[in-house]
Amino acid sequence: MDGIITGEGVLLDARPTSAATRLLAALLDLMVLGVGLFVLFVALGAVAPDASEEMGRILVIVLMATVTVVIPTTVETLTRGRSLGKLAMGIRIVRDDGGPLVFRQALVRALTGVVELWFTLGTVALICSIVHPQGKRVGDILAGTYAVRVRGAAKVRTPVLMPPQLAGWAHTADLARLPDGLALSVRQFLGRAASLHPASRVQLGSQLTAEVQRYVNPLPPVGAHPEAFLAAVLAERRERETVARLRADQRAAAEASQLQRLPHGIPDPVN
Repeated sequence: MDGIITGEGVLLDARPTSAATRLLAALLDLMVLGVGLFVLFVALGAVAPDASEEMGRILVIVLMATVTVVIPTTVETLTRGRSLGKLAMGIRIVRDDGGPLVFRQALVRALTGVVELWFTLGTVALICSIVHPQGKRVGDILAGTYAVRVRGAAKVRTPVLMPPQLAGWAHTADLARLPDGLALSVRQFLGRAASLHPASRVQLGSQLTAEVQRYVNPLPPVGAHPEAFLAAVLAERRERETVARLRADQRAAAEASQLQRLPHGIPDPVN
């Protein structure tokens, strides 16, 4: 399962990028690095035209390390996973949990790329991206990252509304935390229930209701429709999490105001 699941069971849009898109982004990055390498060689020839053979080899190694490791690591760290090629193709490198890239992960990707991108001309990376379900190359597997799409309009999701006939029951019911996969399945079922075949709709709704009831006490009133029950659970879950976040913010603000007060009961100065 790709993406990040919120408390309401909504899967944030974090779709992995296809191998073809990553290949185009890599080619653009390669062109930029190639131009940079050429400029560095020209500058080196102008600065040290009479360098010895040994010094020339050392400088070549330093330049290659700079182009293959230092520059990619620096760019991905500063841009949070968006090089020029990735920016042009509308993709970003993120952690497996959806968080921004950090220096350690960018360094692992760059060091692994020396072998899978430069020494093998990208063959290993391309094959791995095609085979892996998330389009990861070897560097992504070792670093715990993958490429996601960040371009395009976000899909608007209609929030699940509380059924009025179950509002009183939901406010007093004991709702345990639903597993992320189950919450997502319920959210997706409610979003596309109207387009399902009637028999499949009844069967899937009854199955999800039986699974969700294990996390609810007491059970809804007799005769409650399965879809209304599922909607009430998700809506109440969202409401309780919103209230909990507001209370946490209020406590944090109160603690911050206490820390800023003068000690020993000295009154705060009047402006």
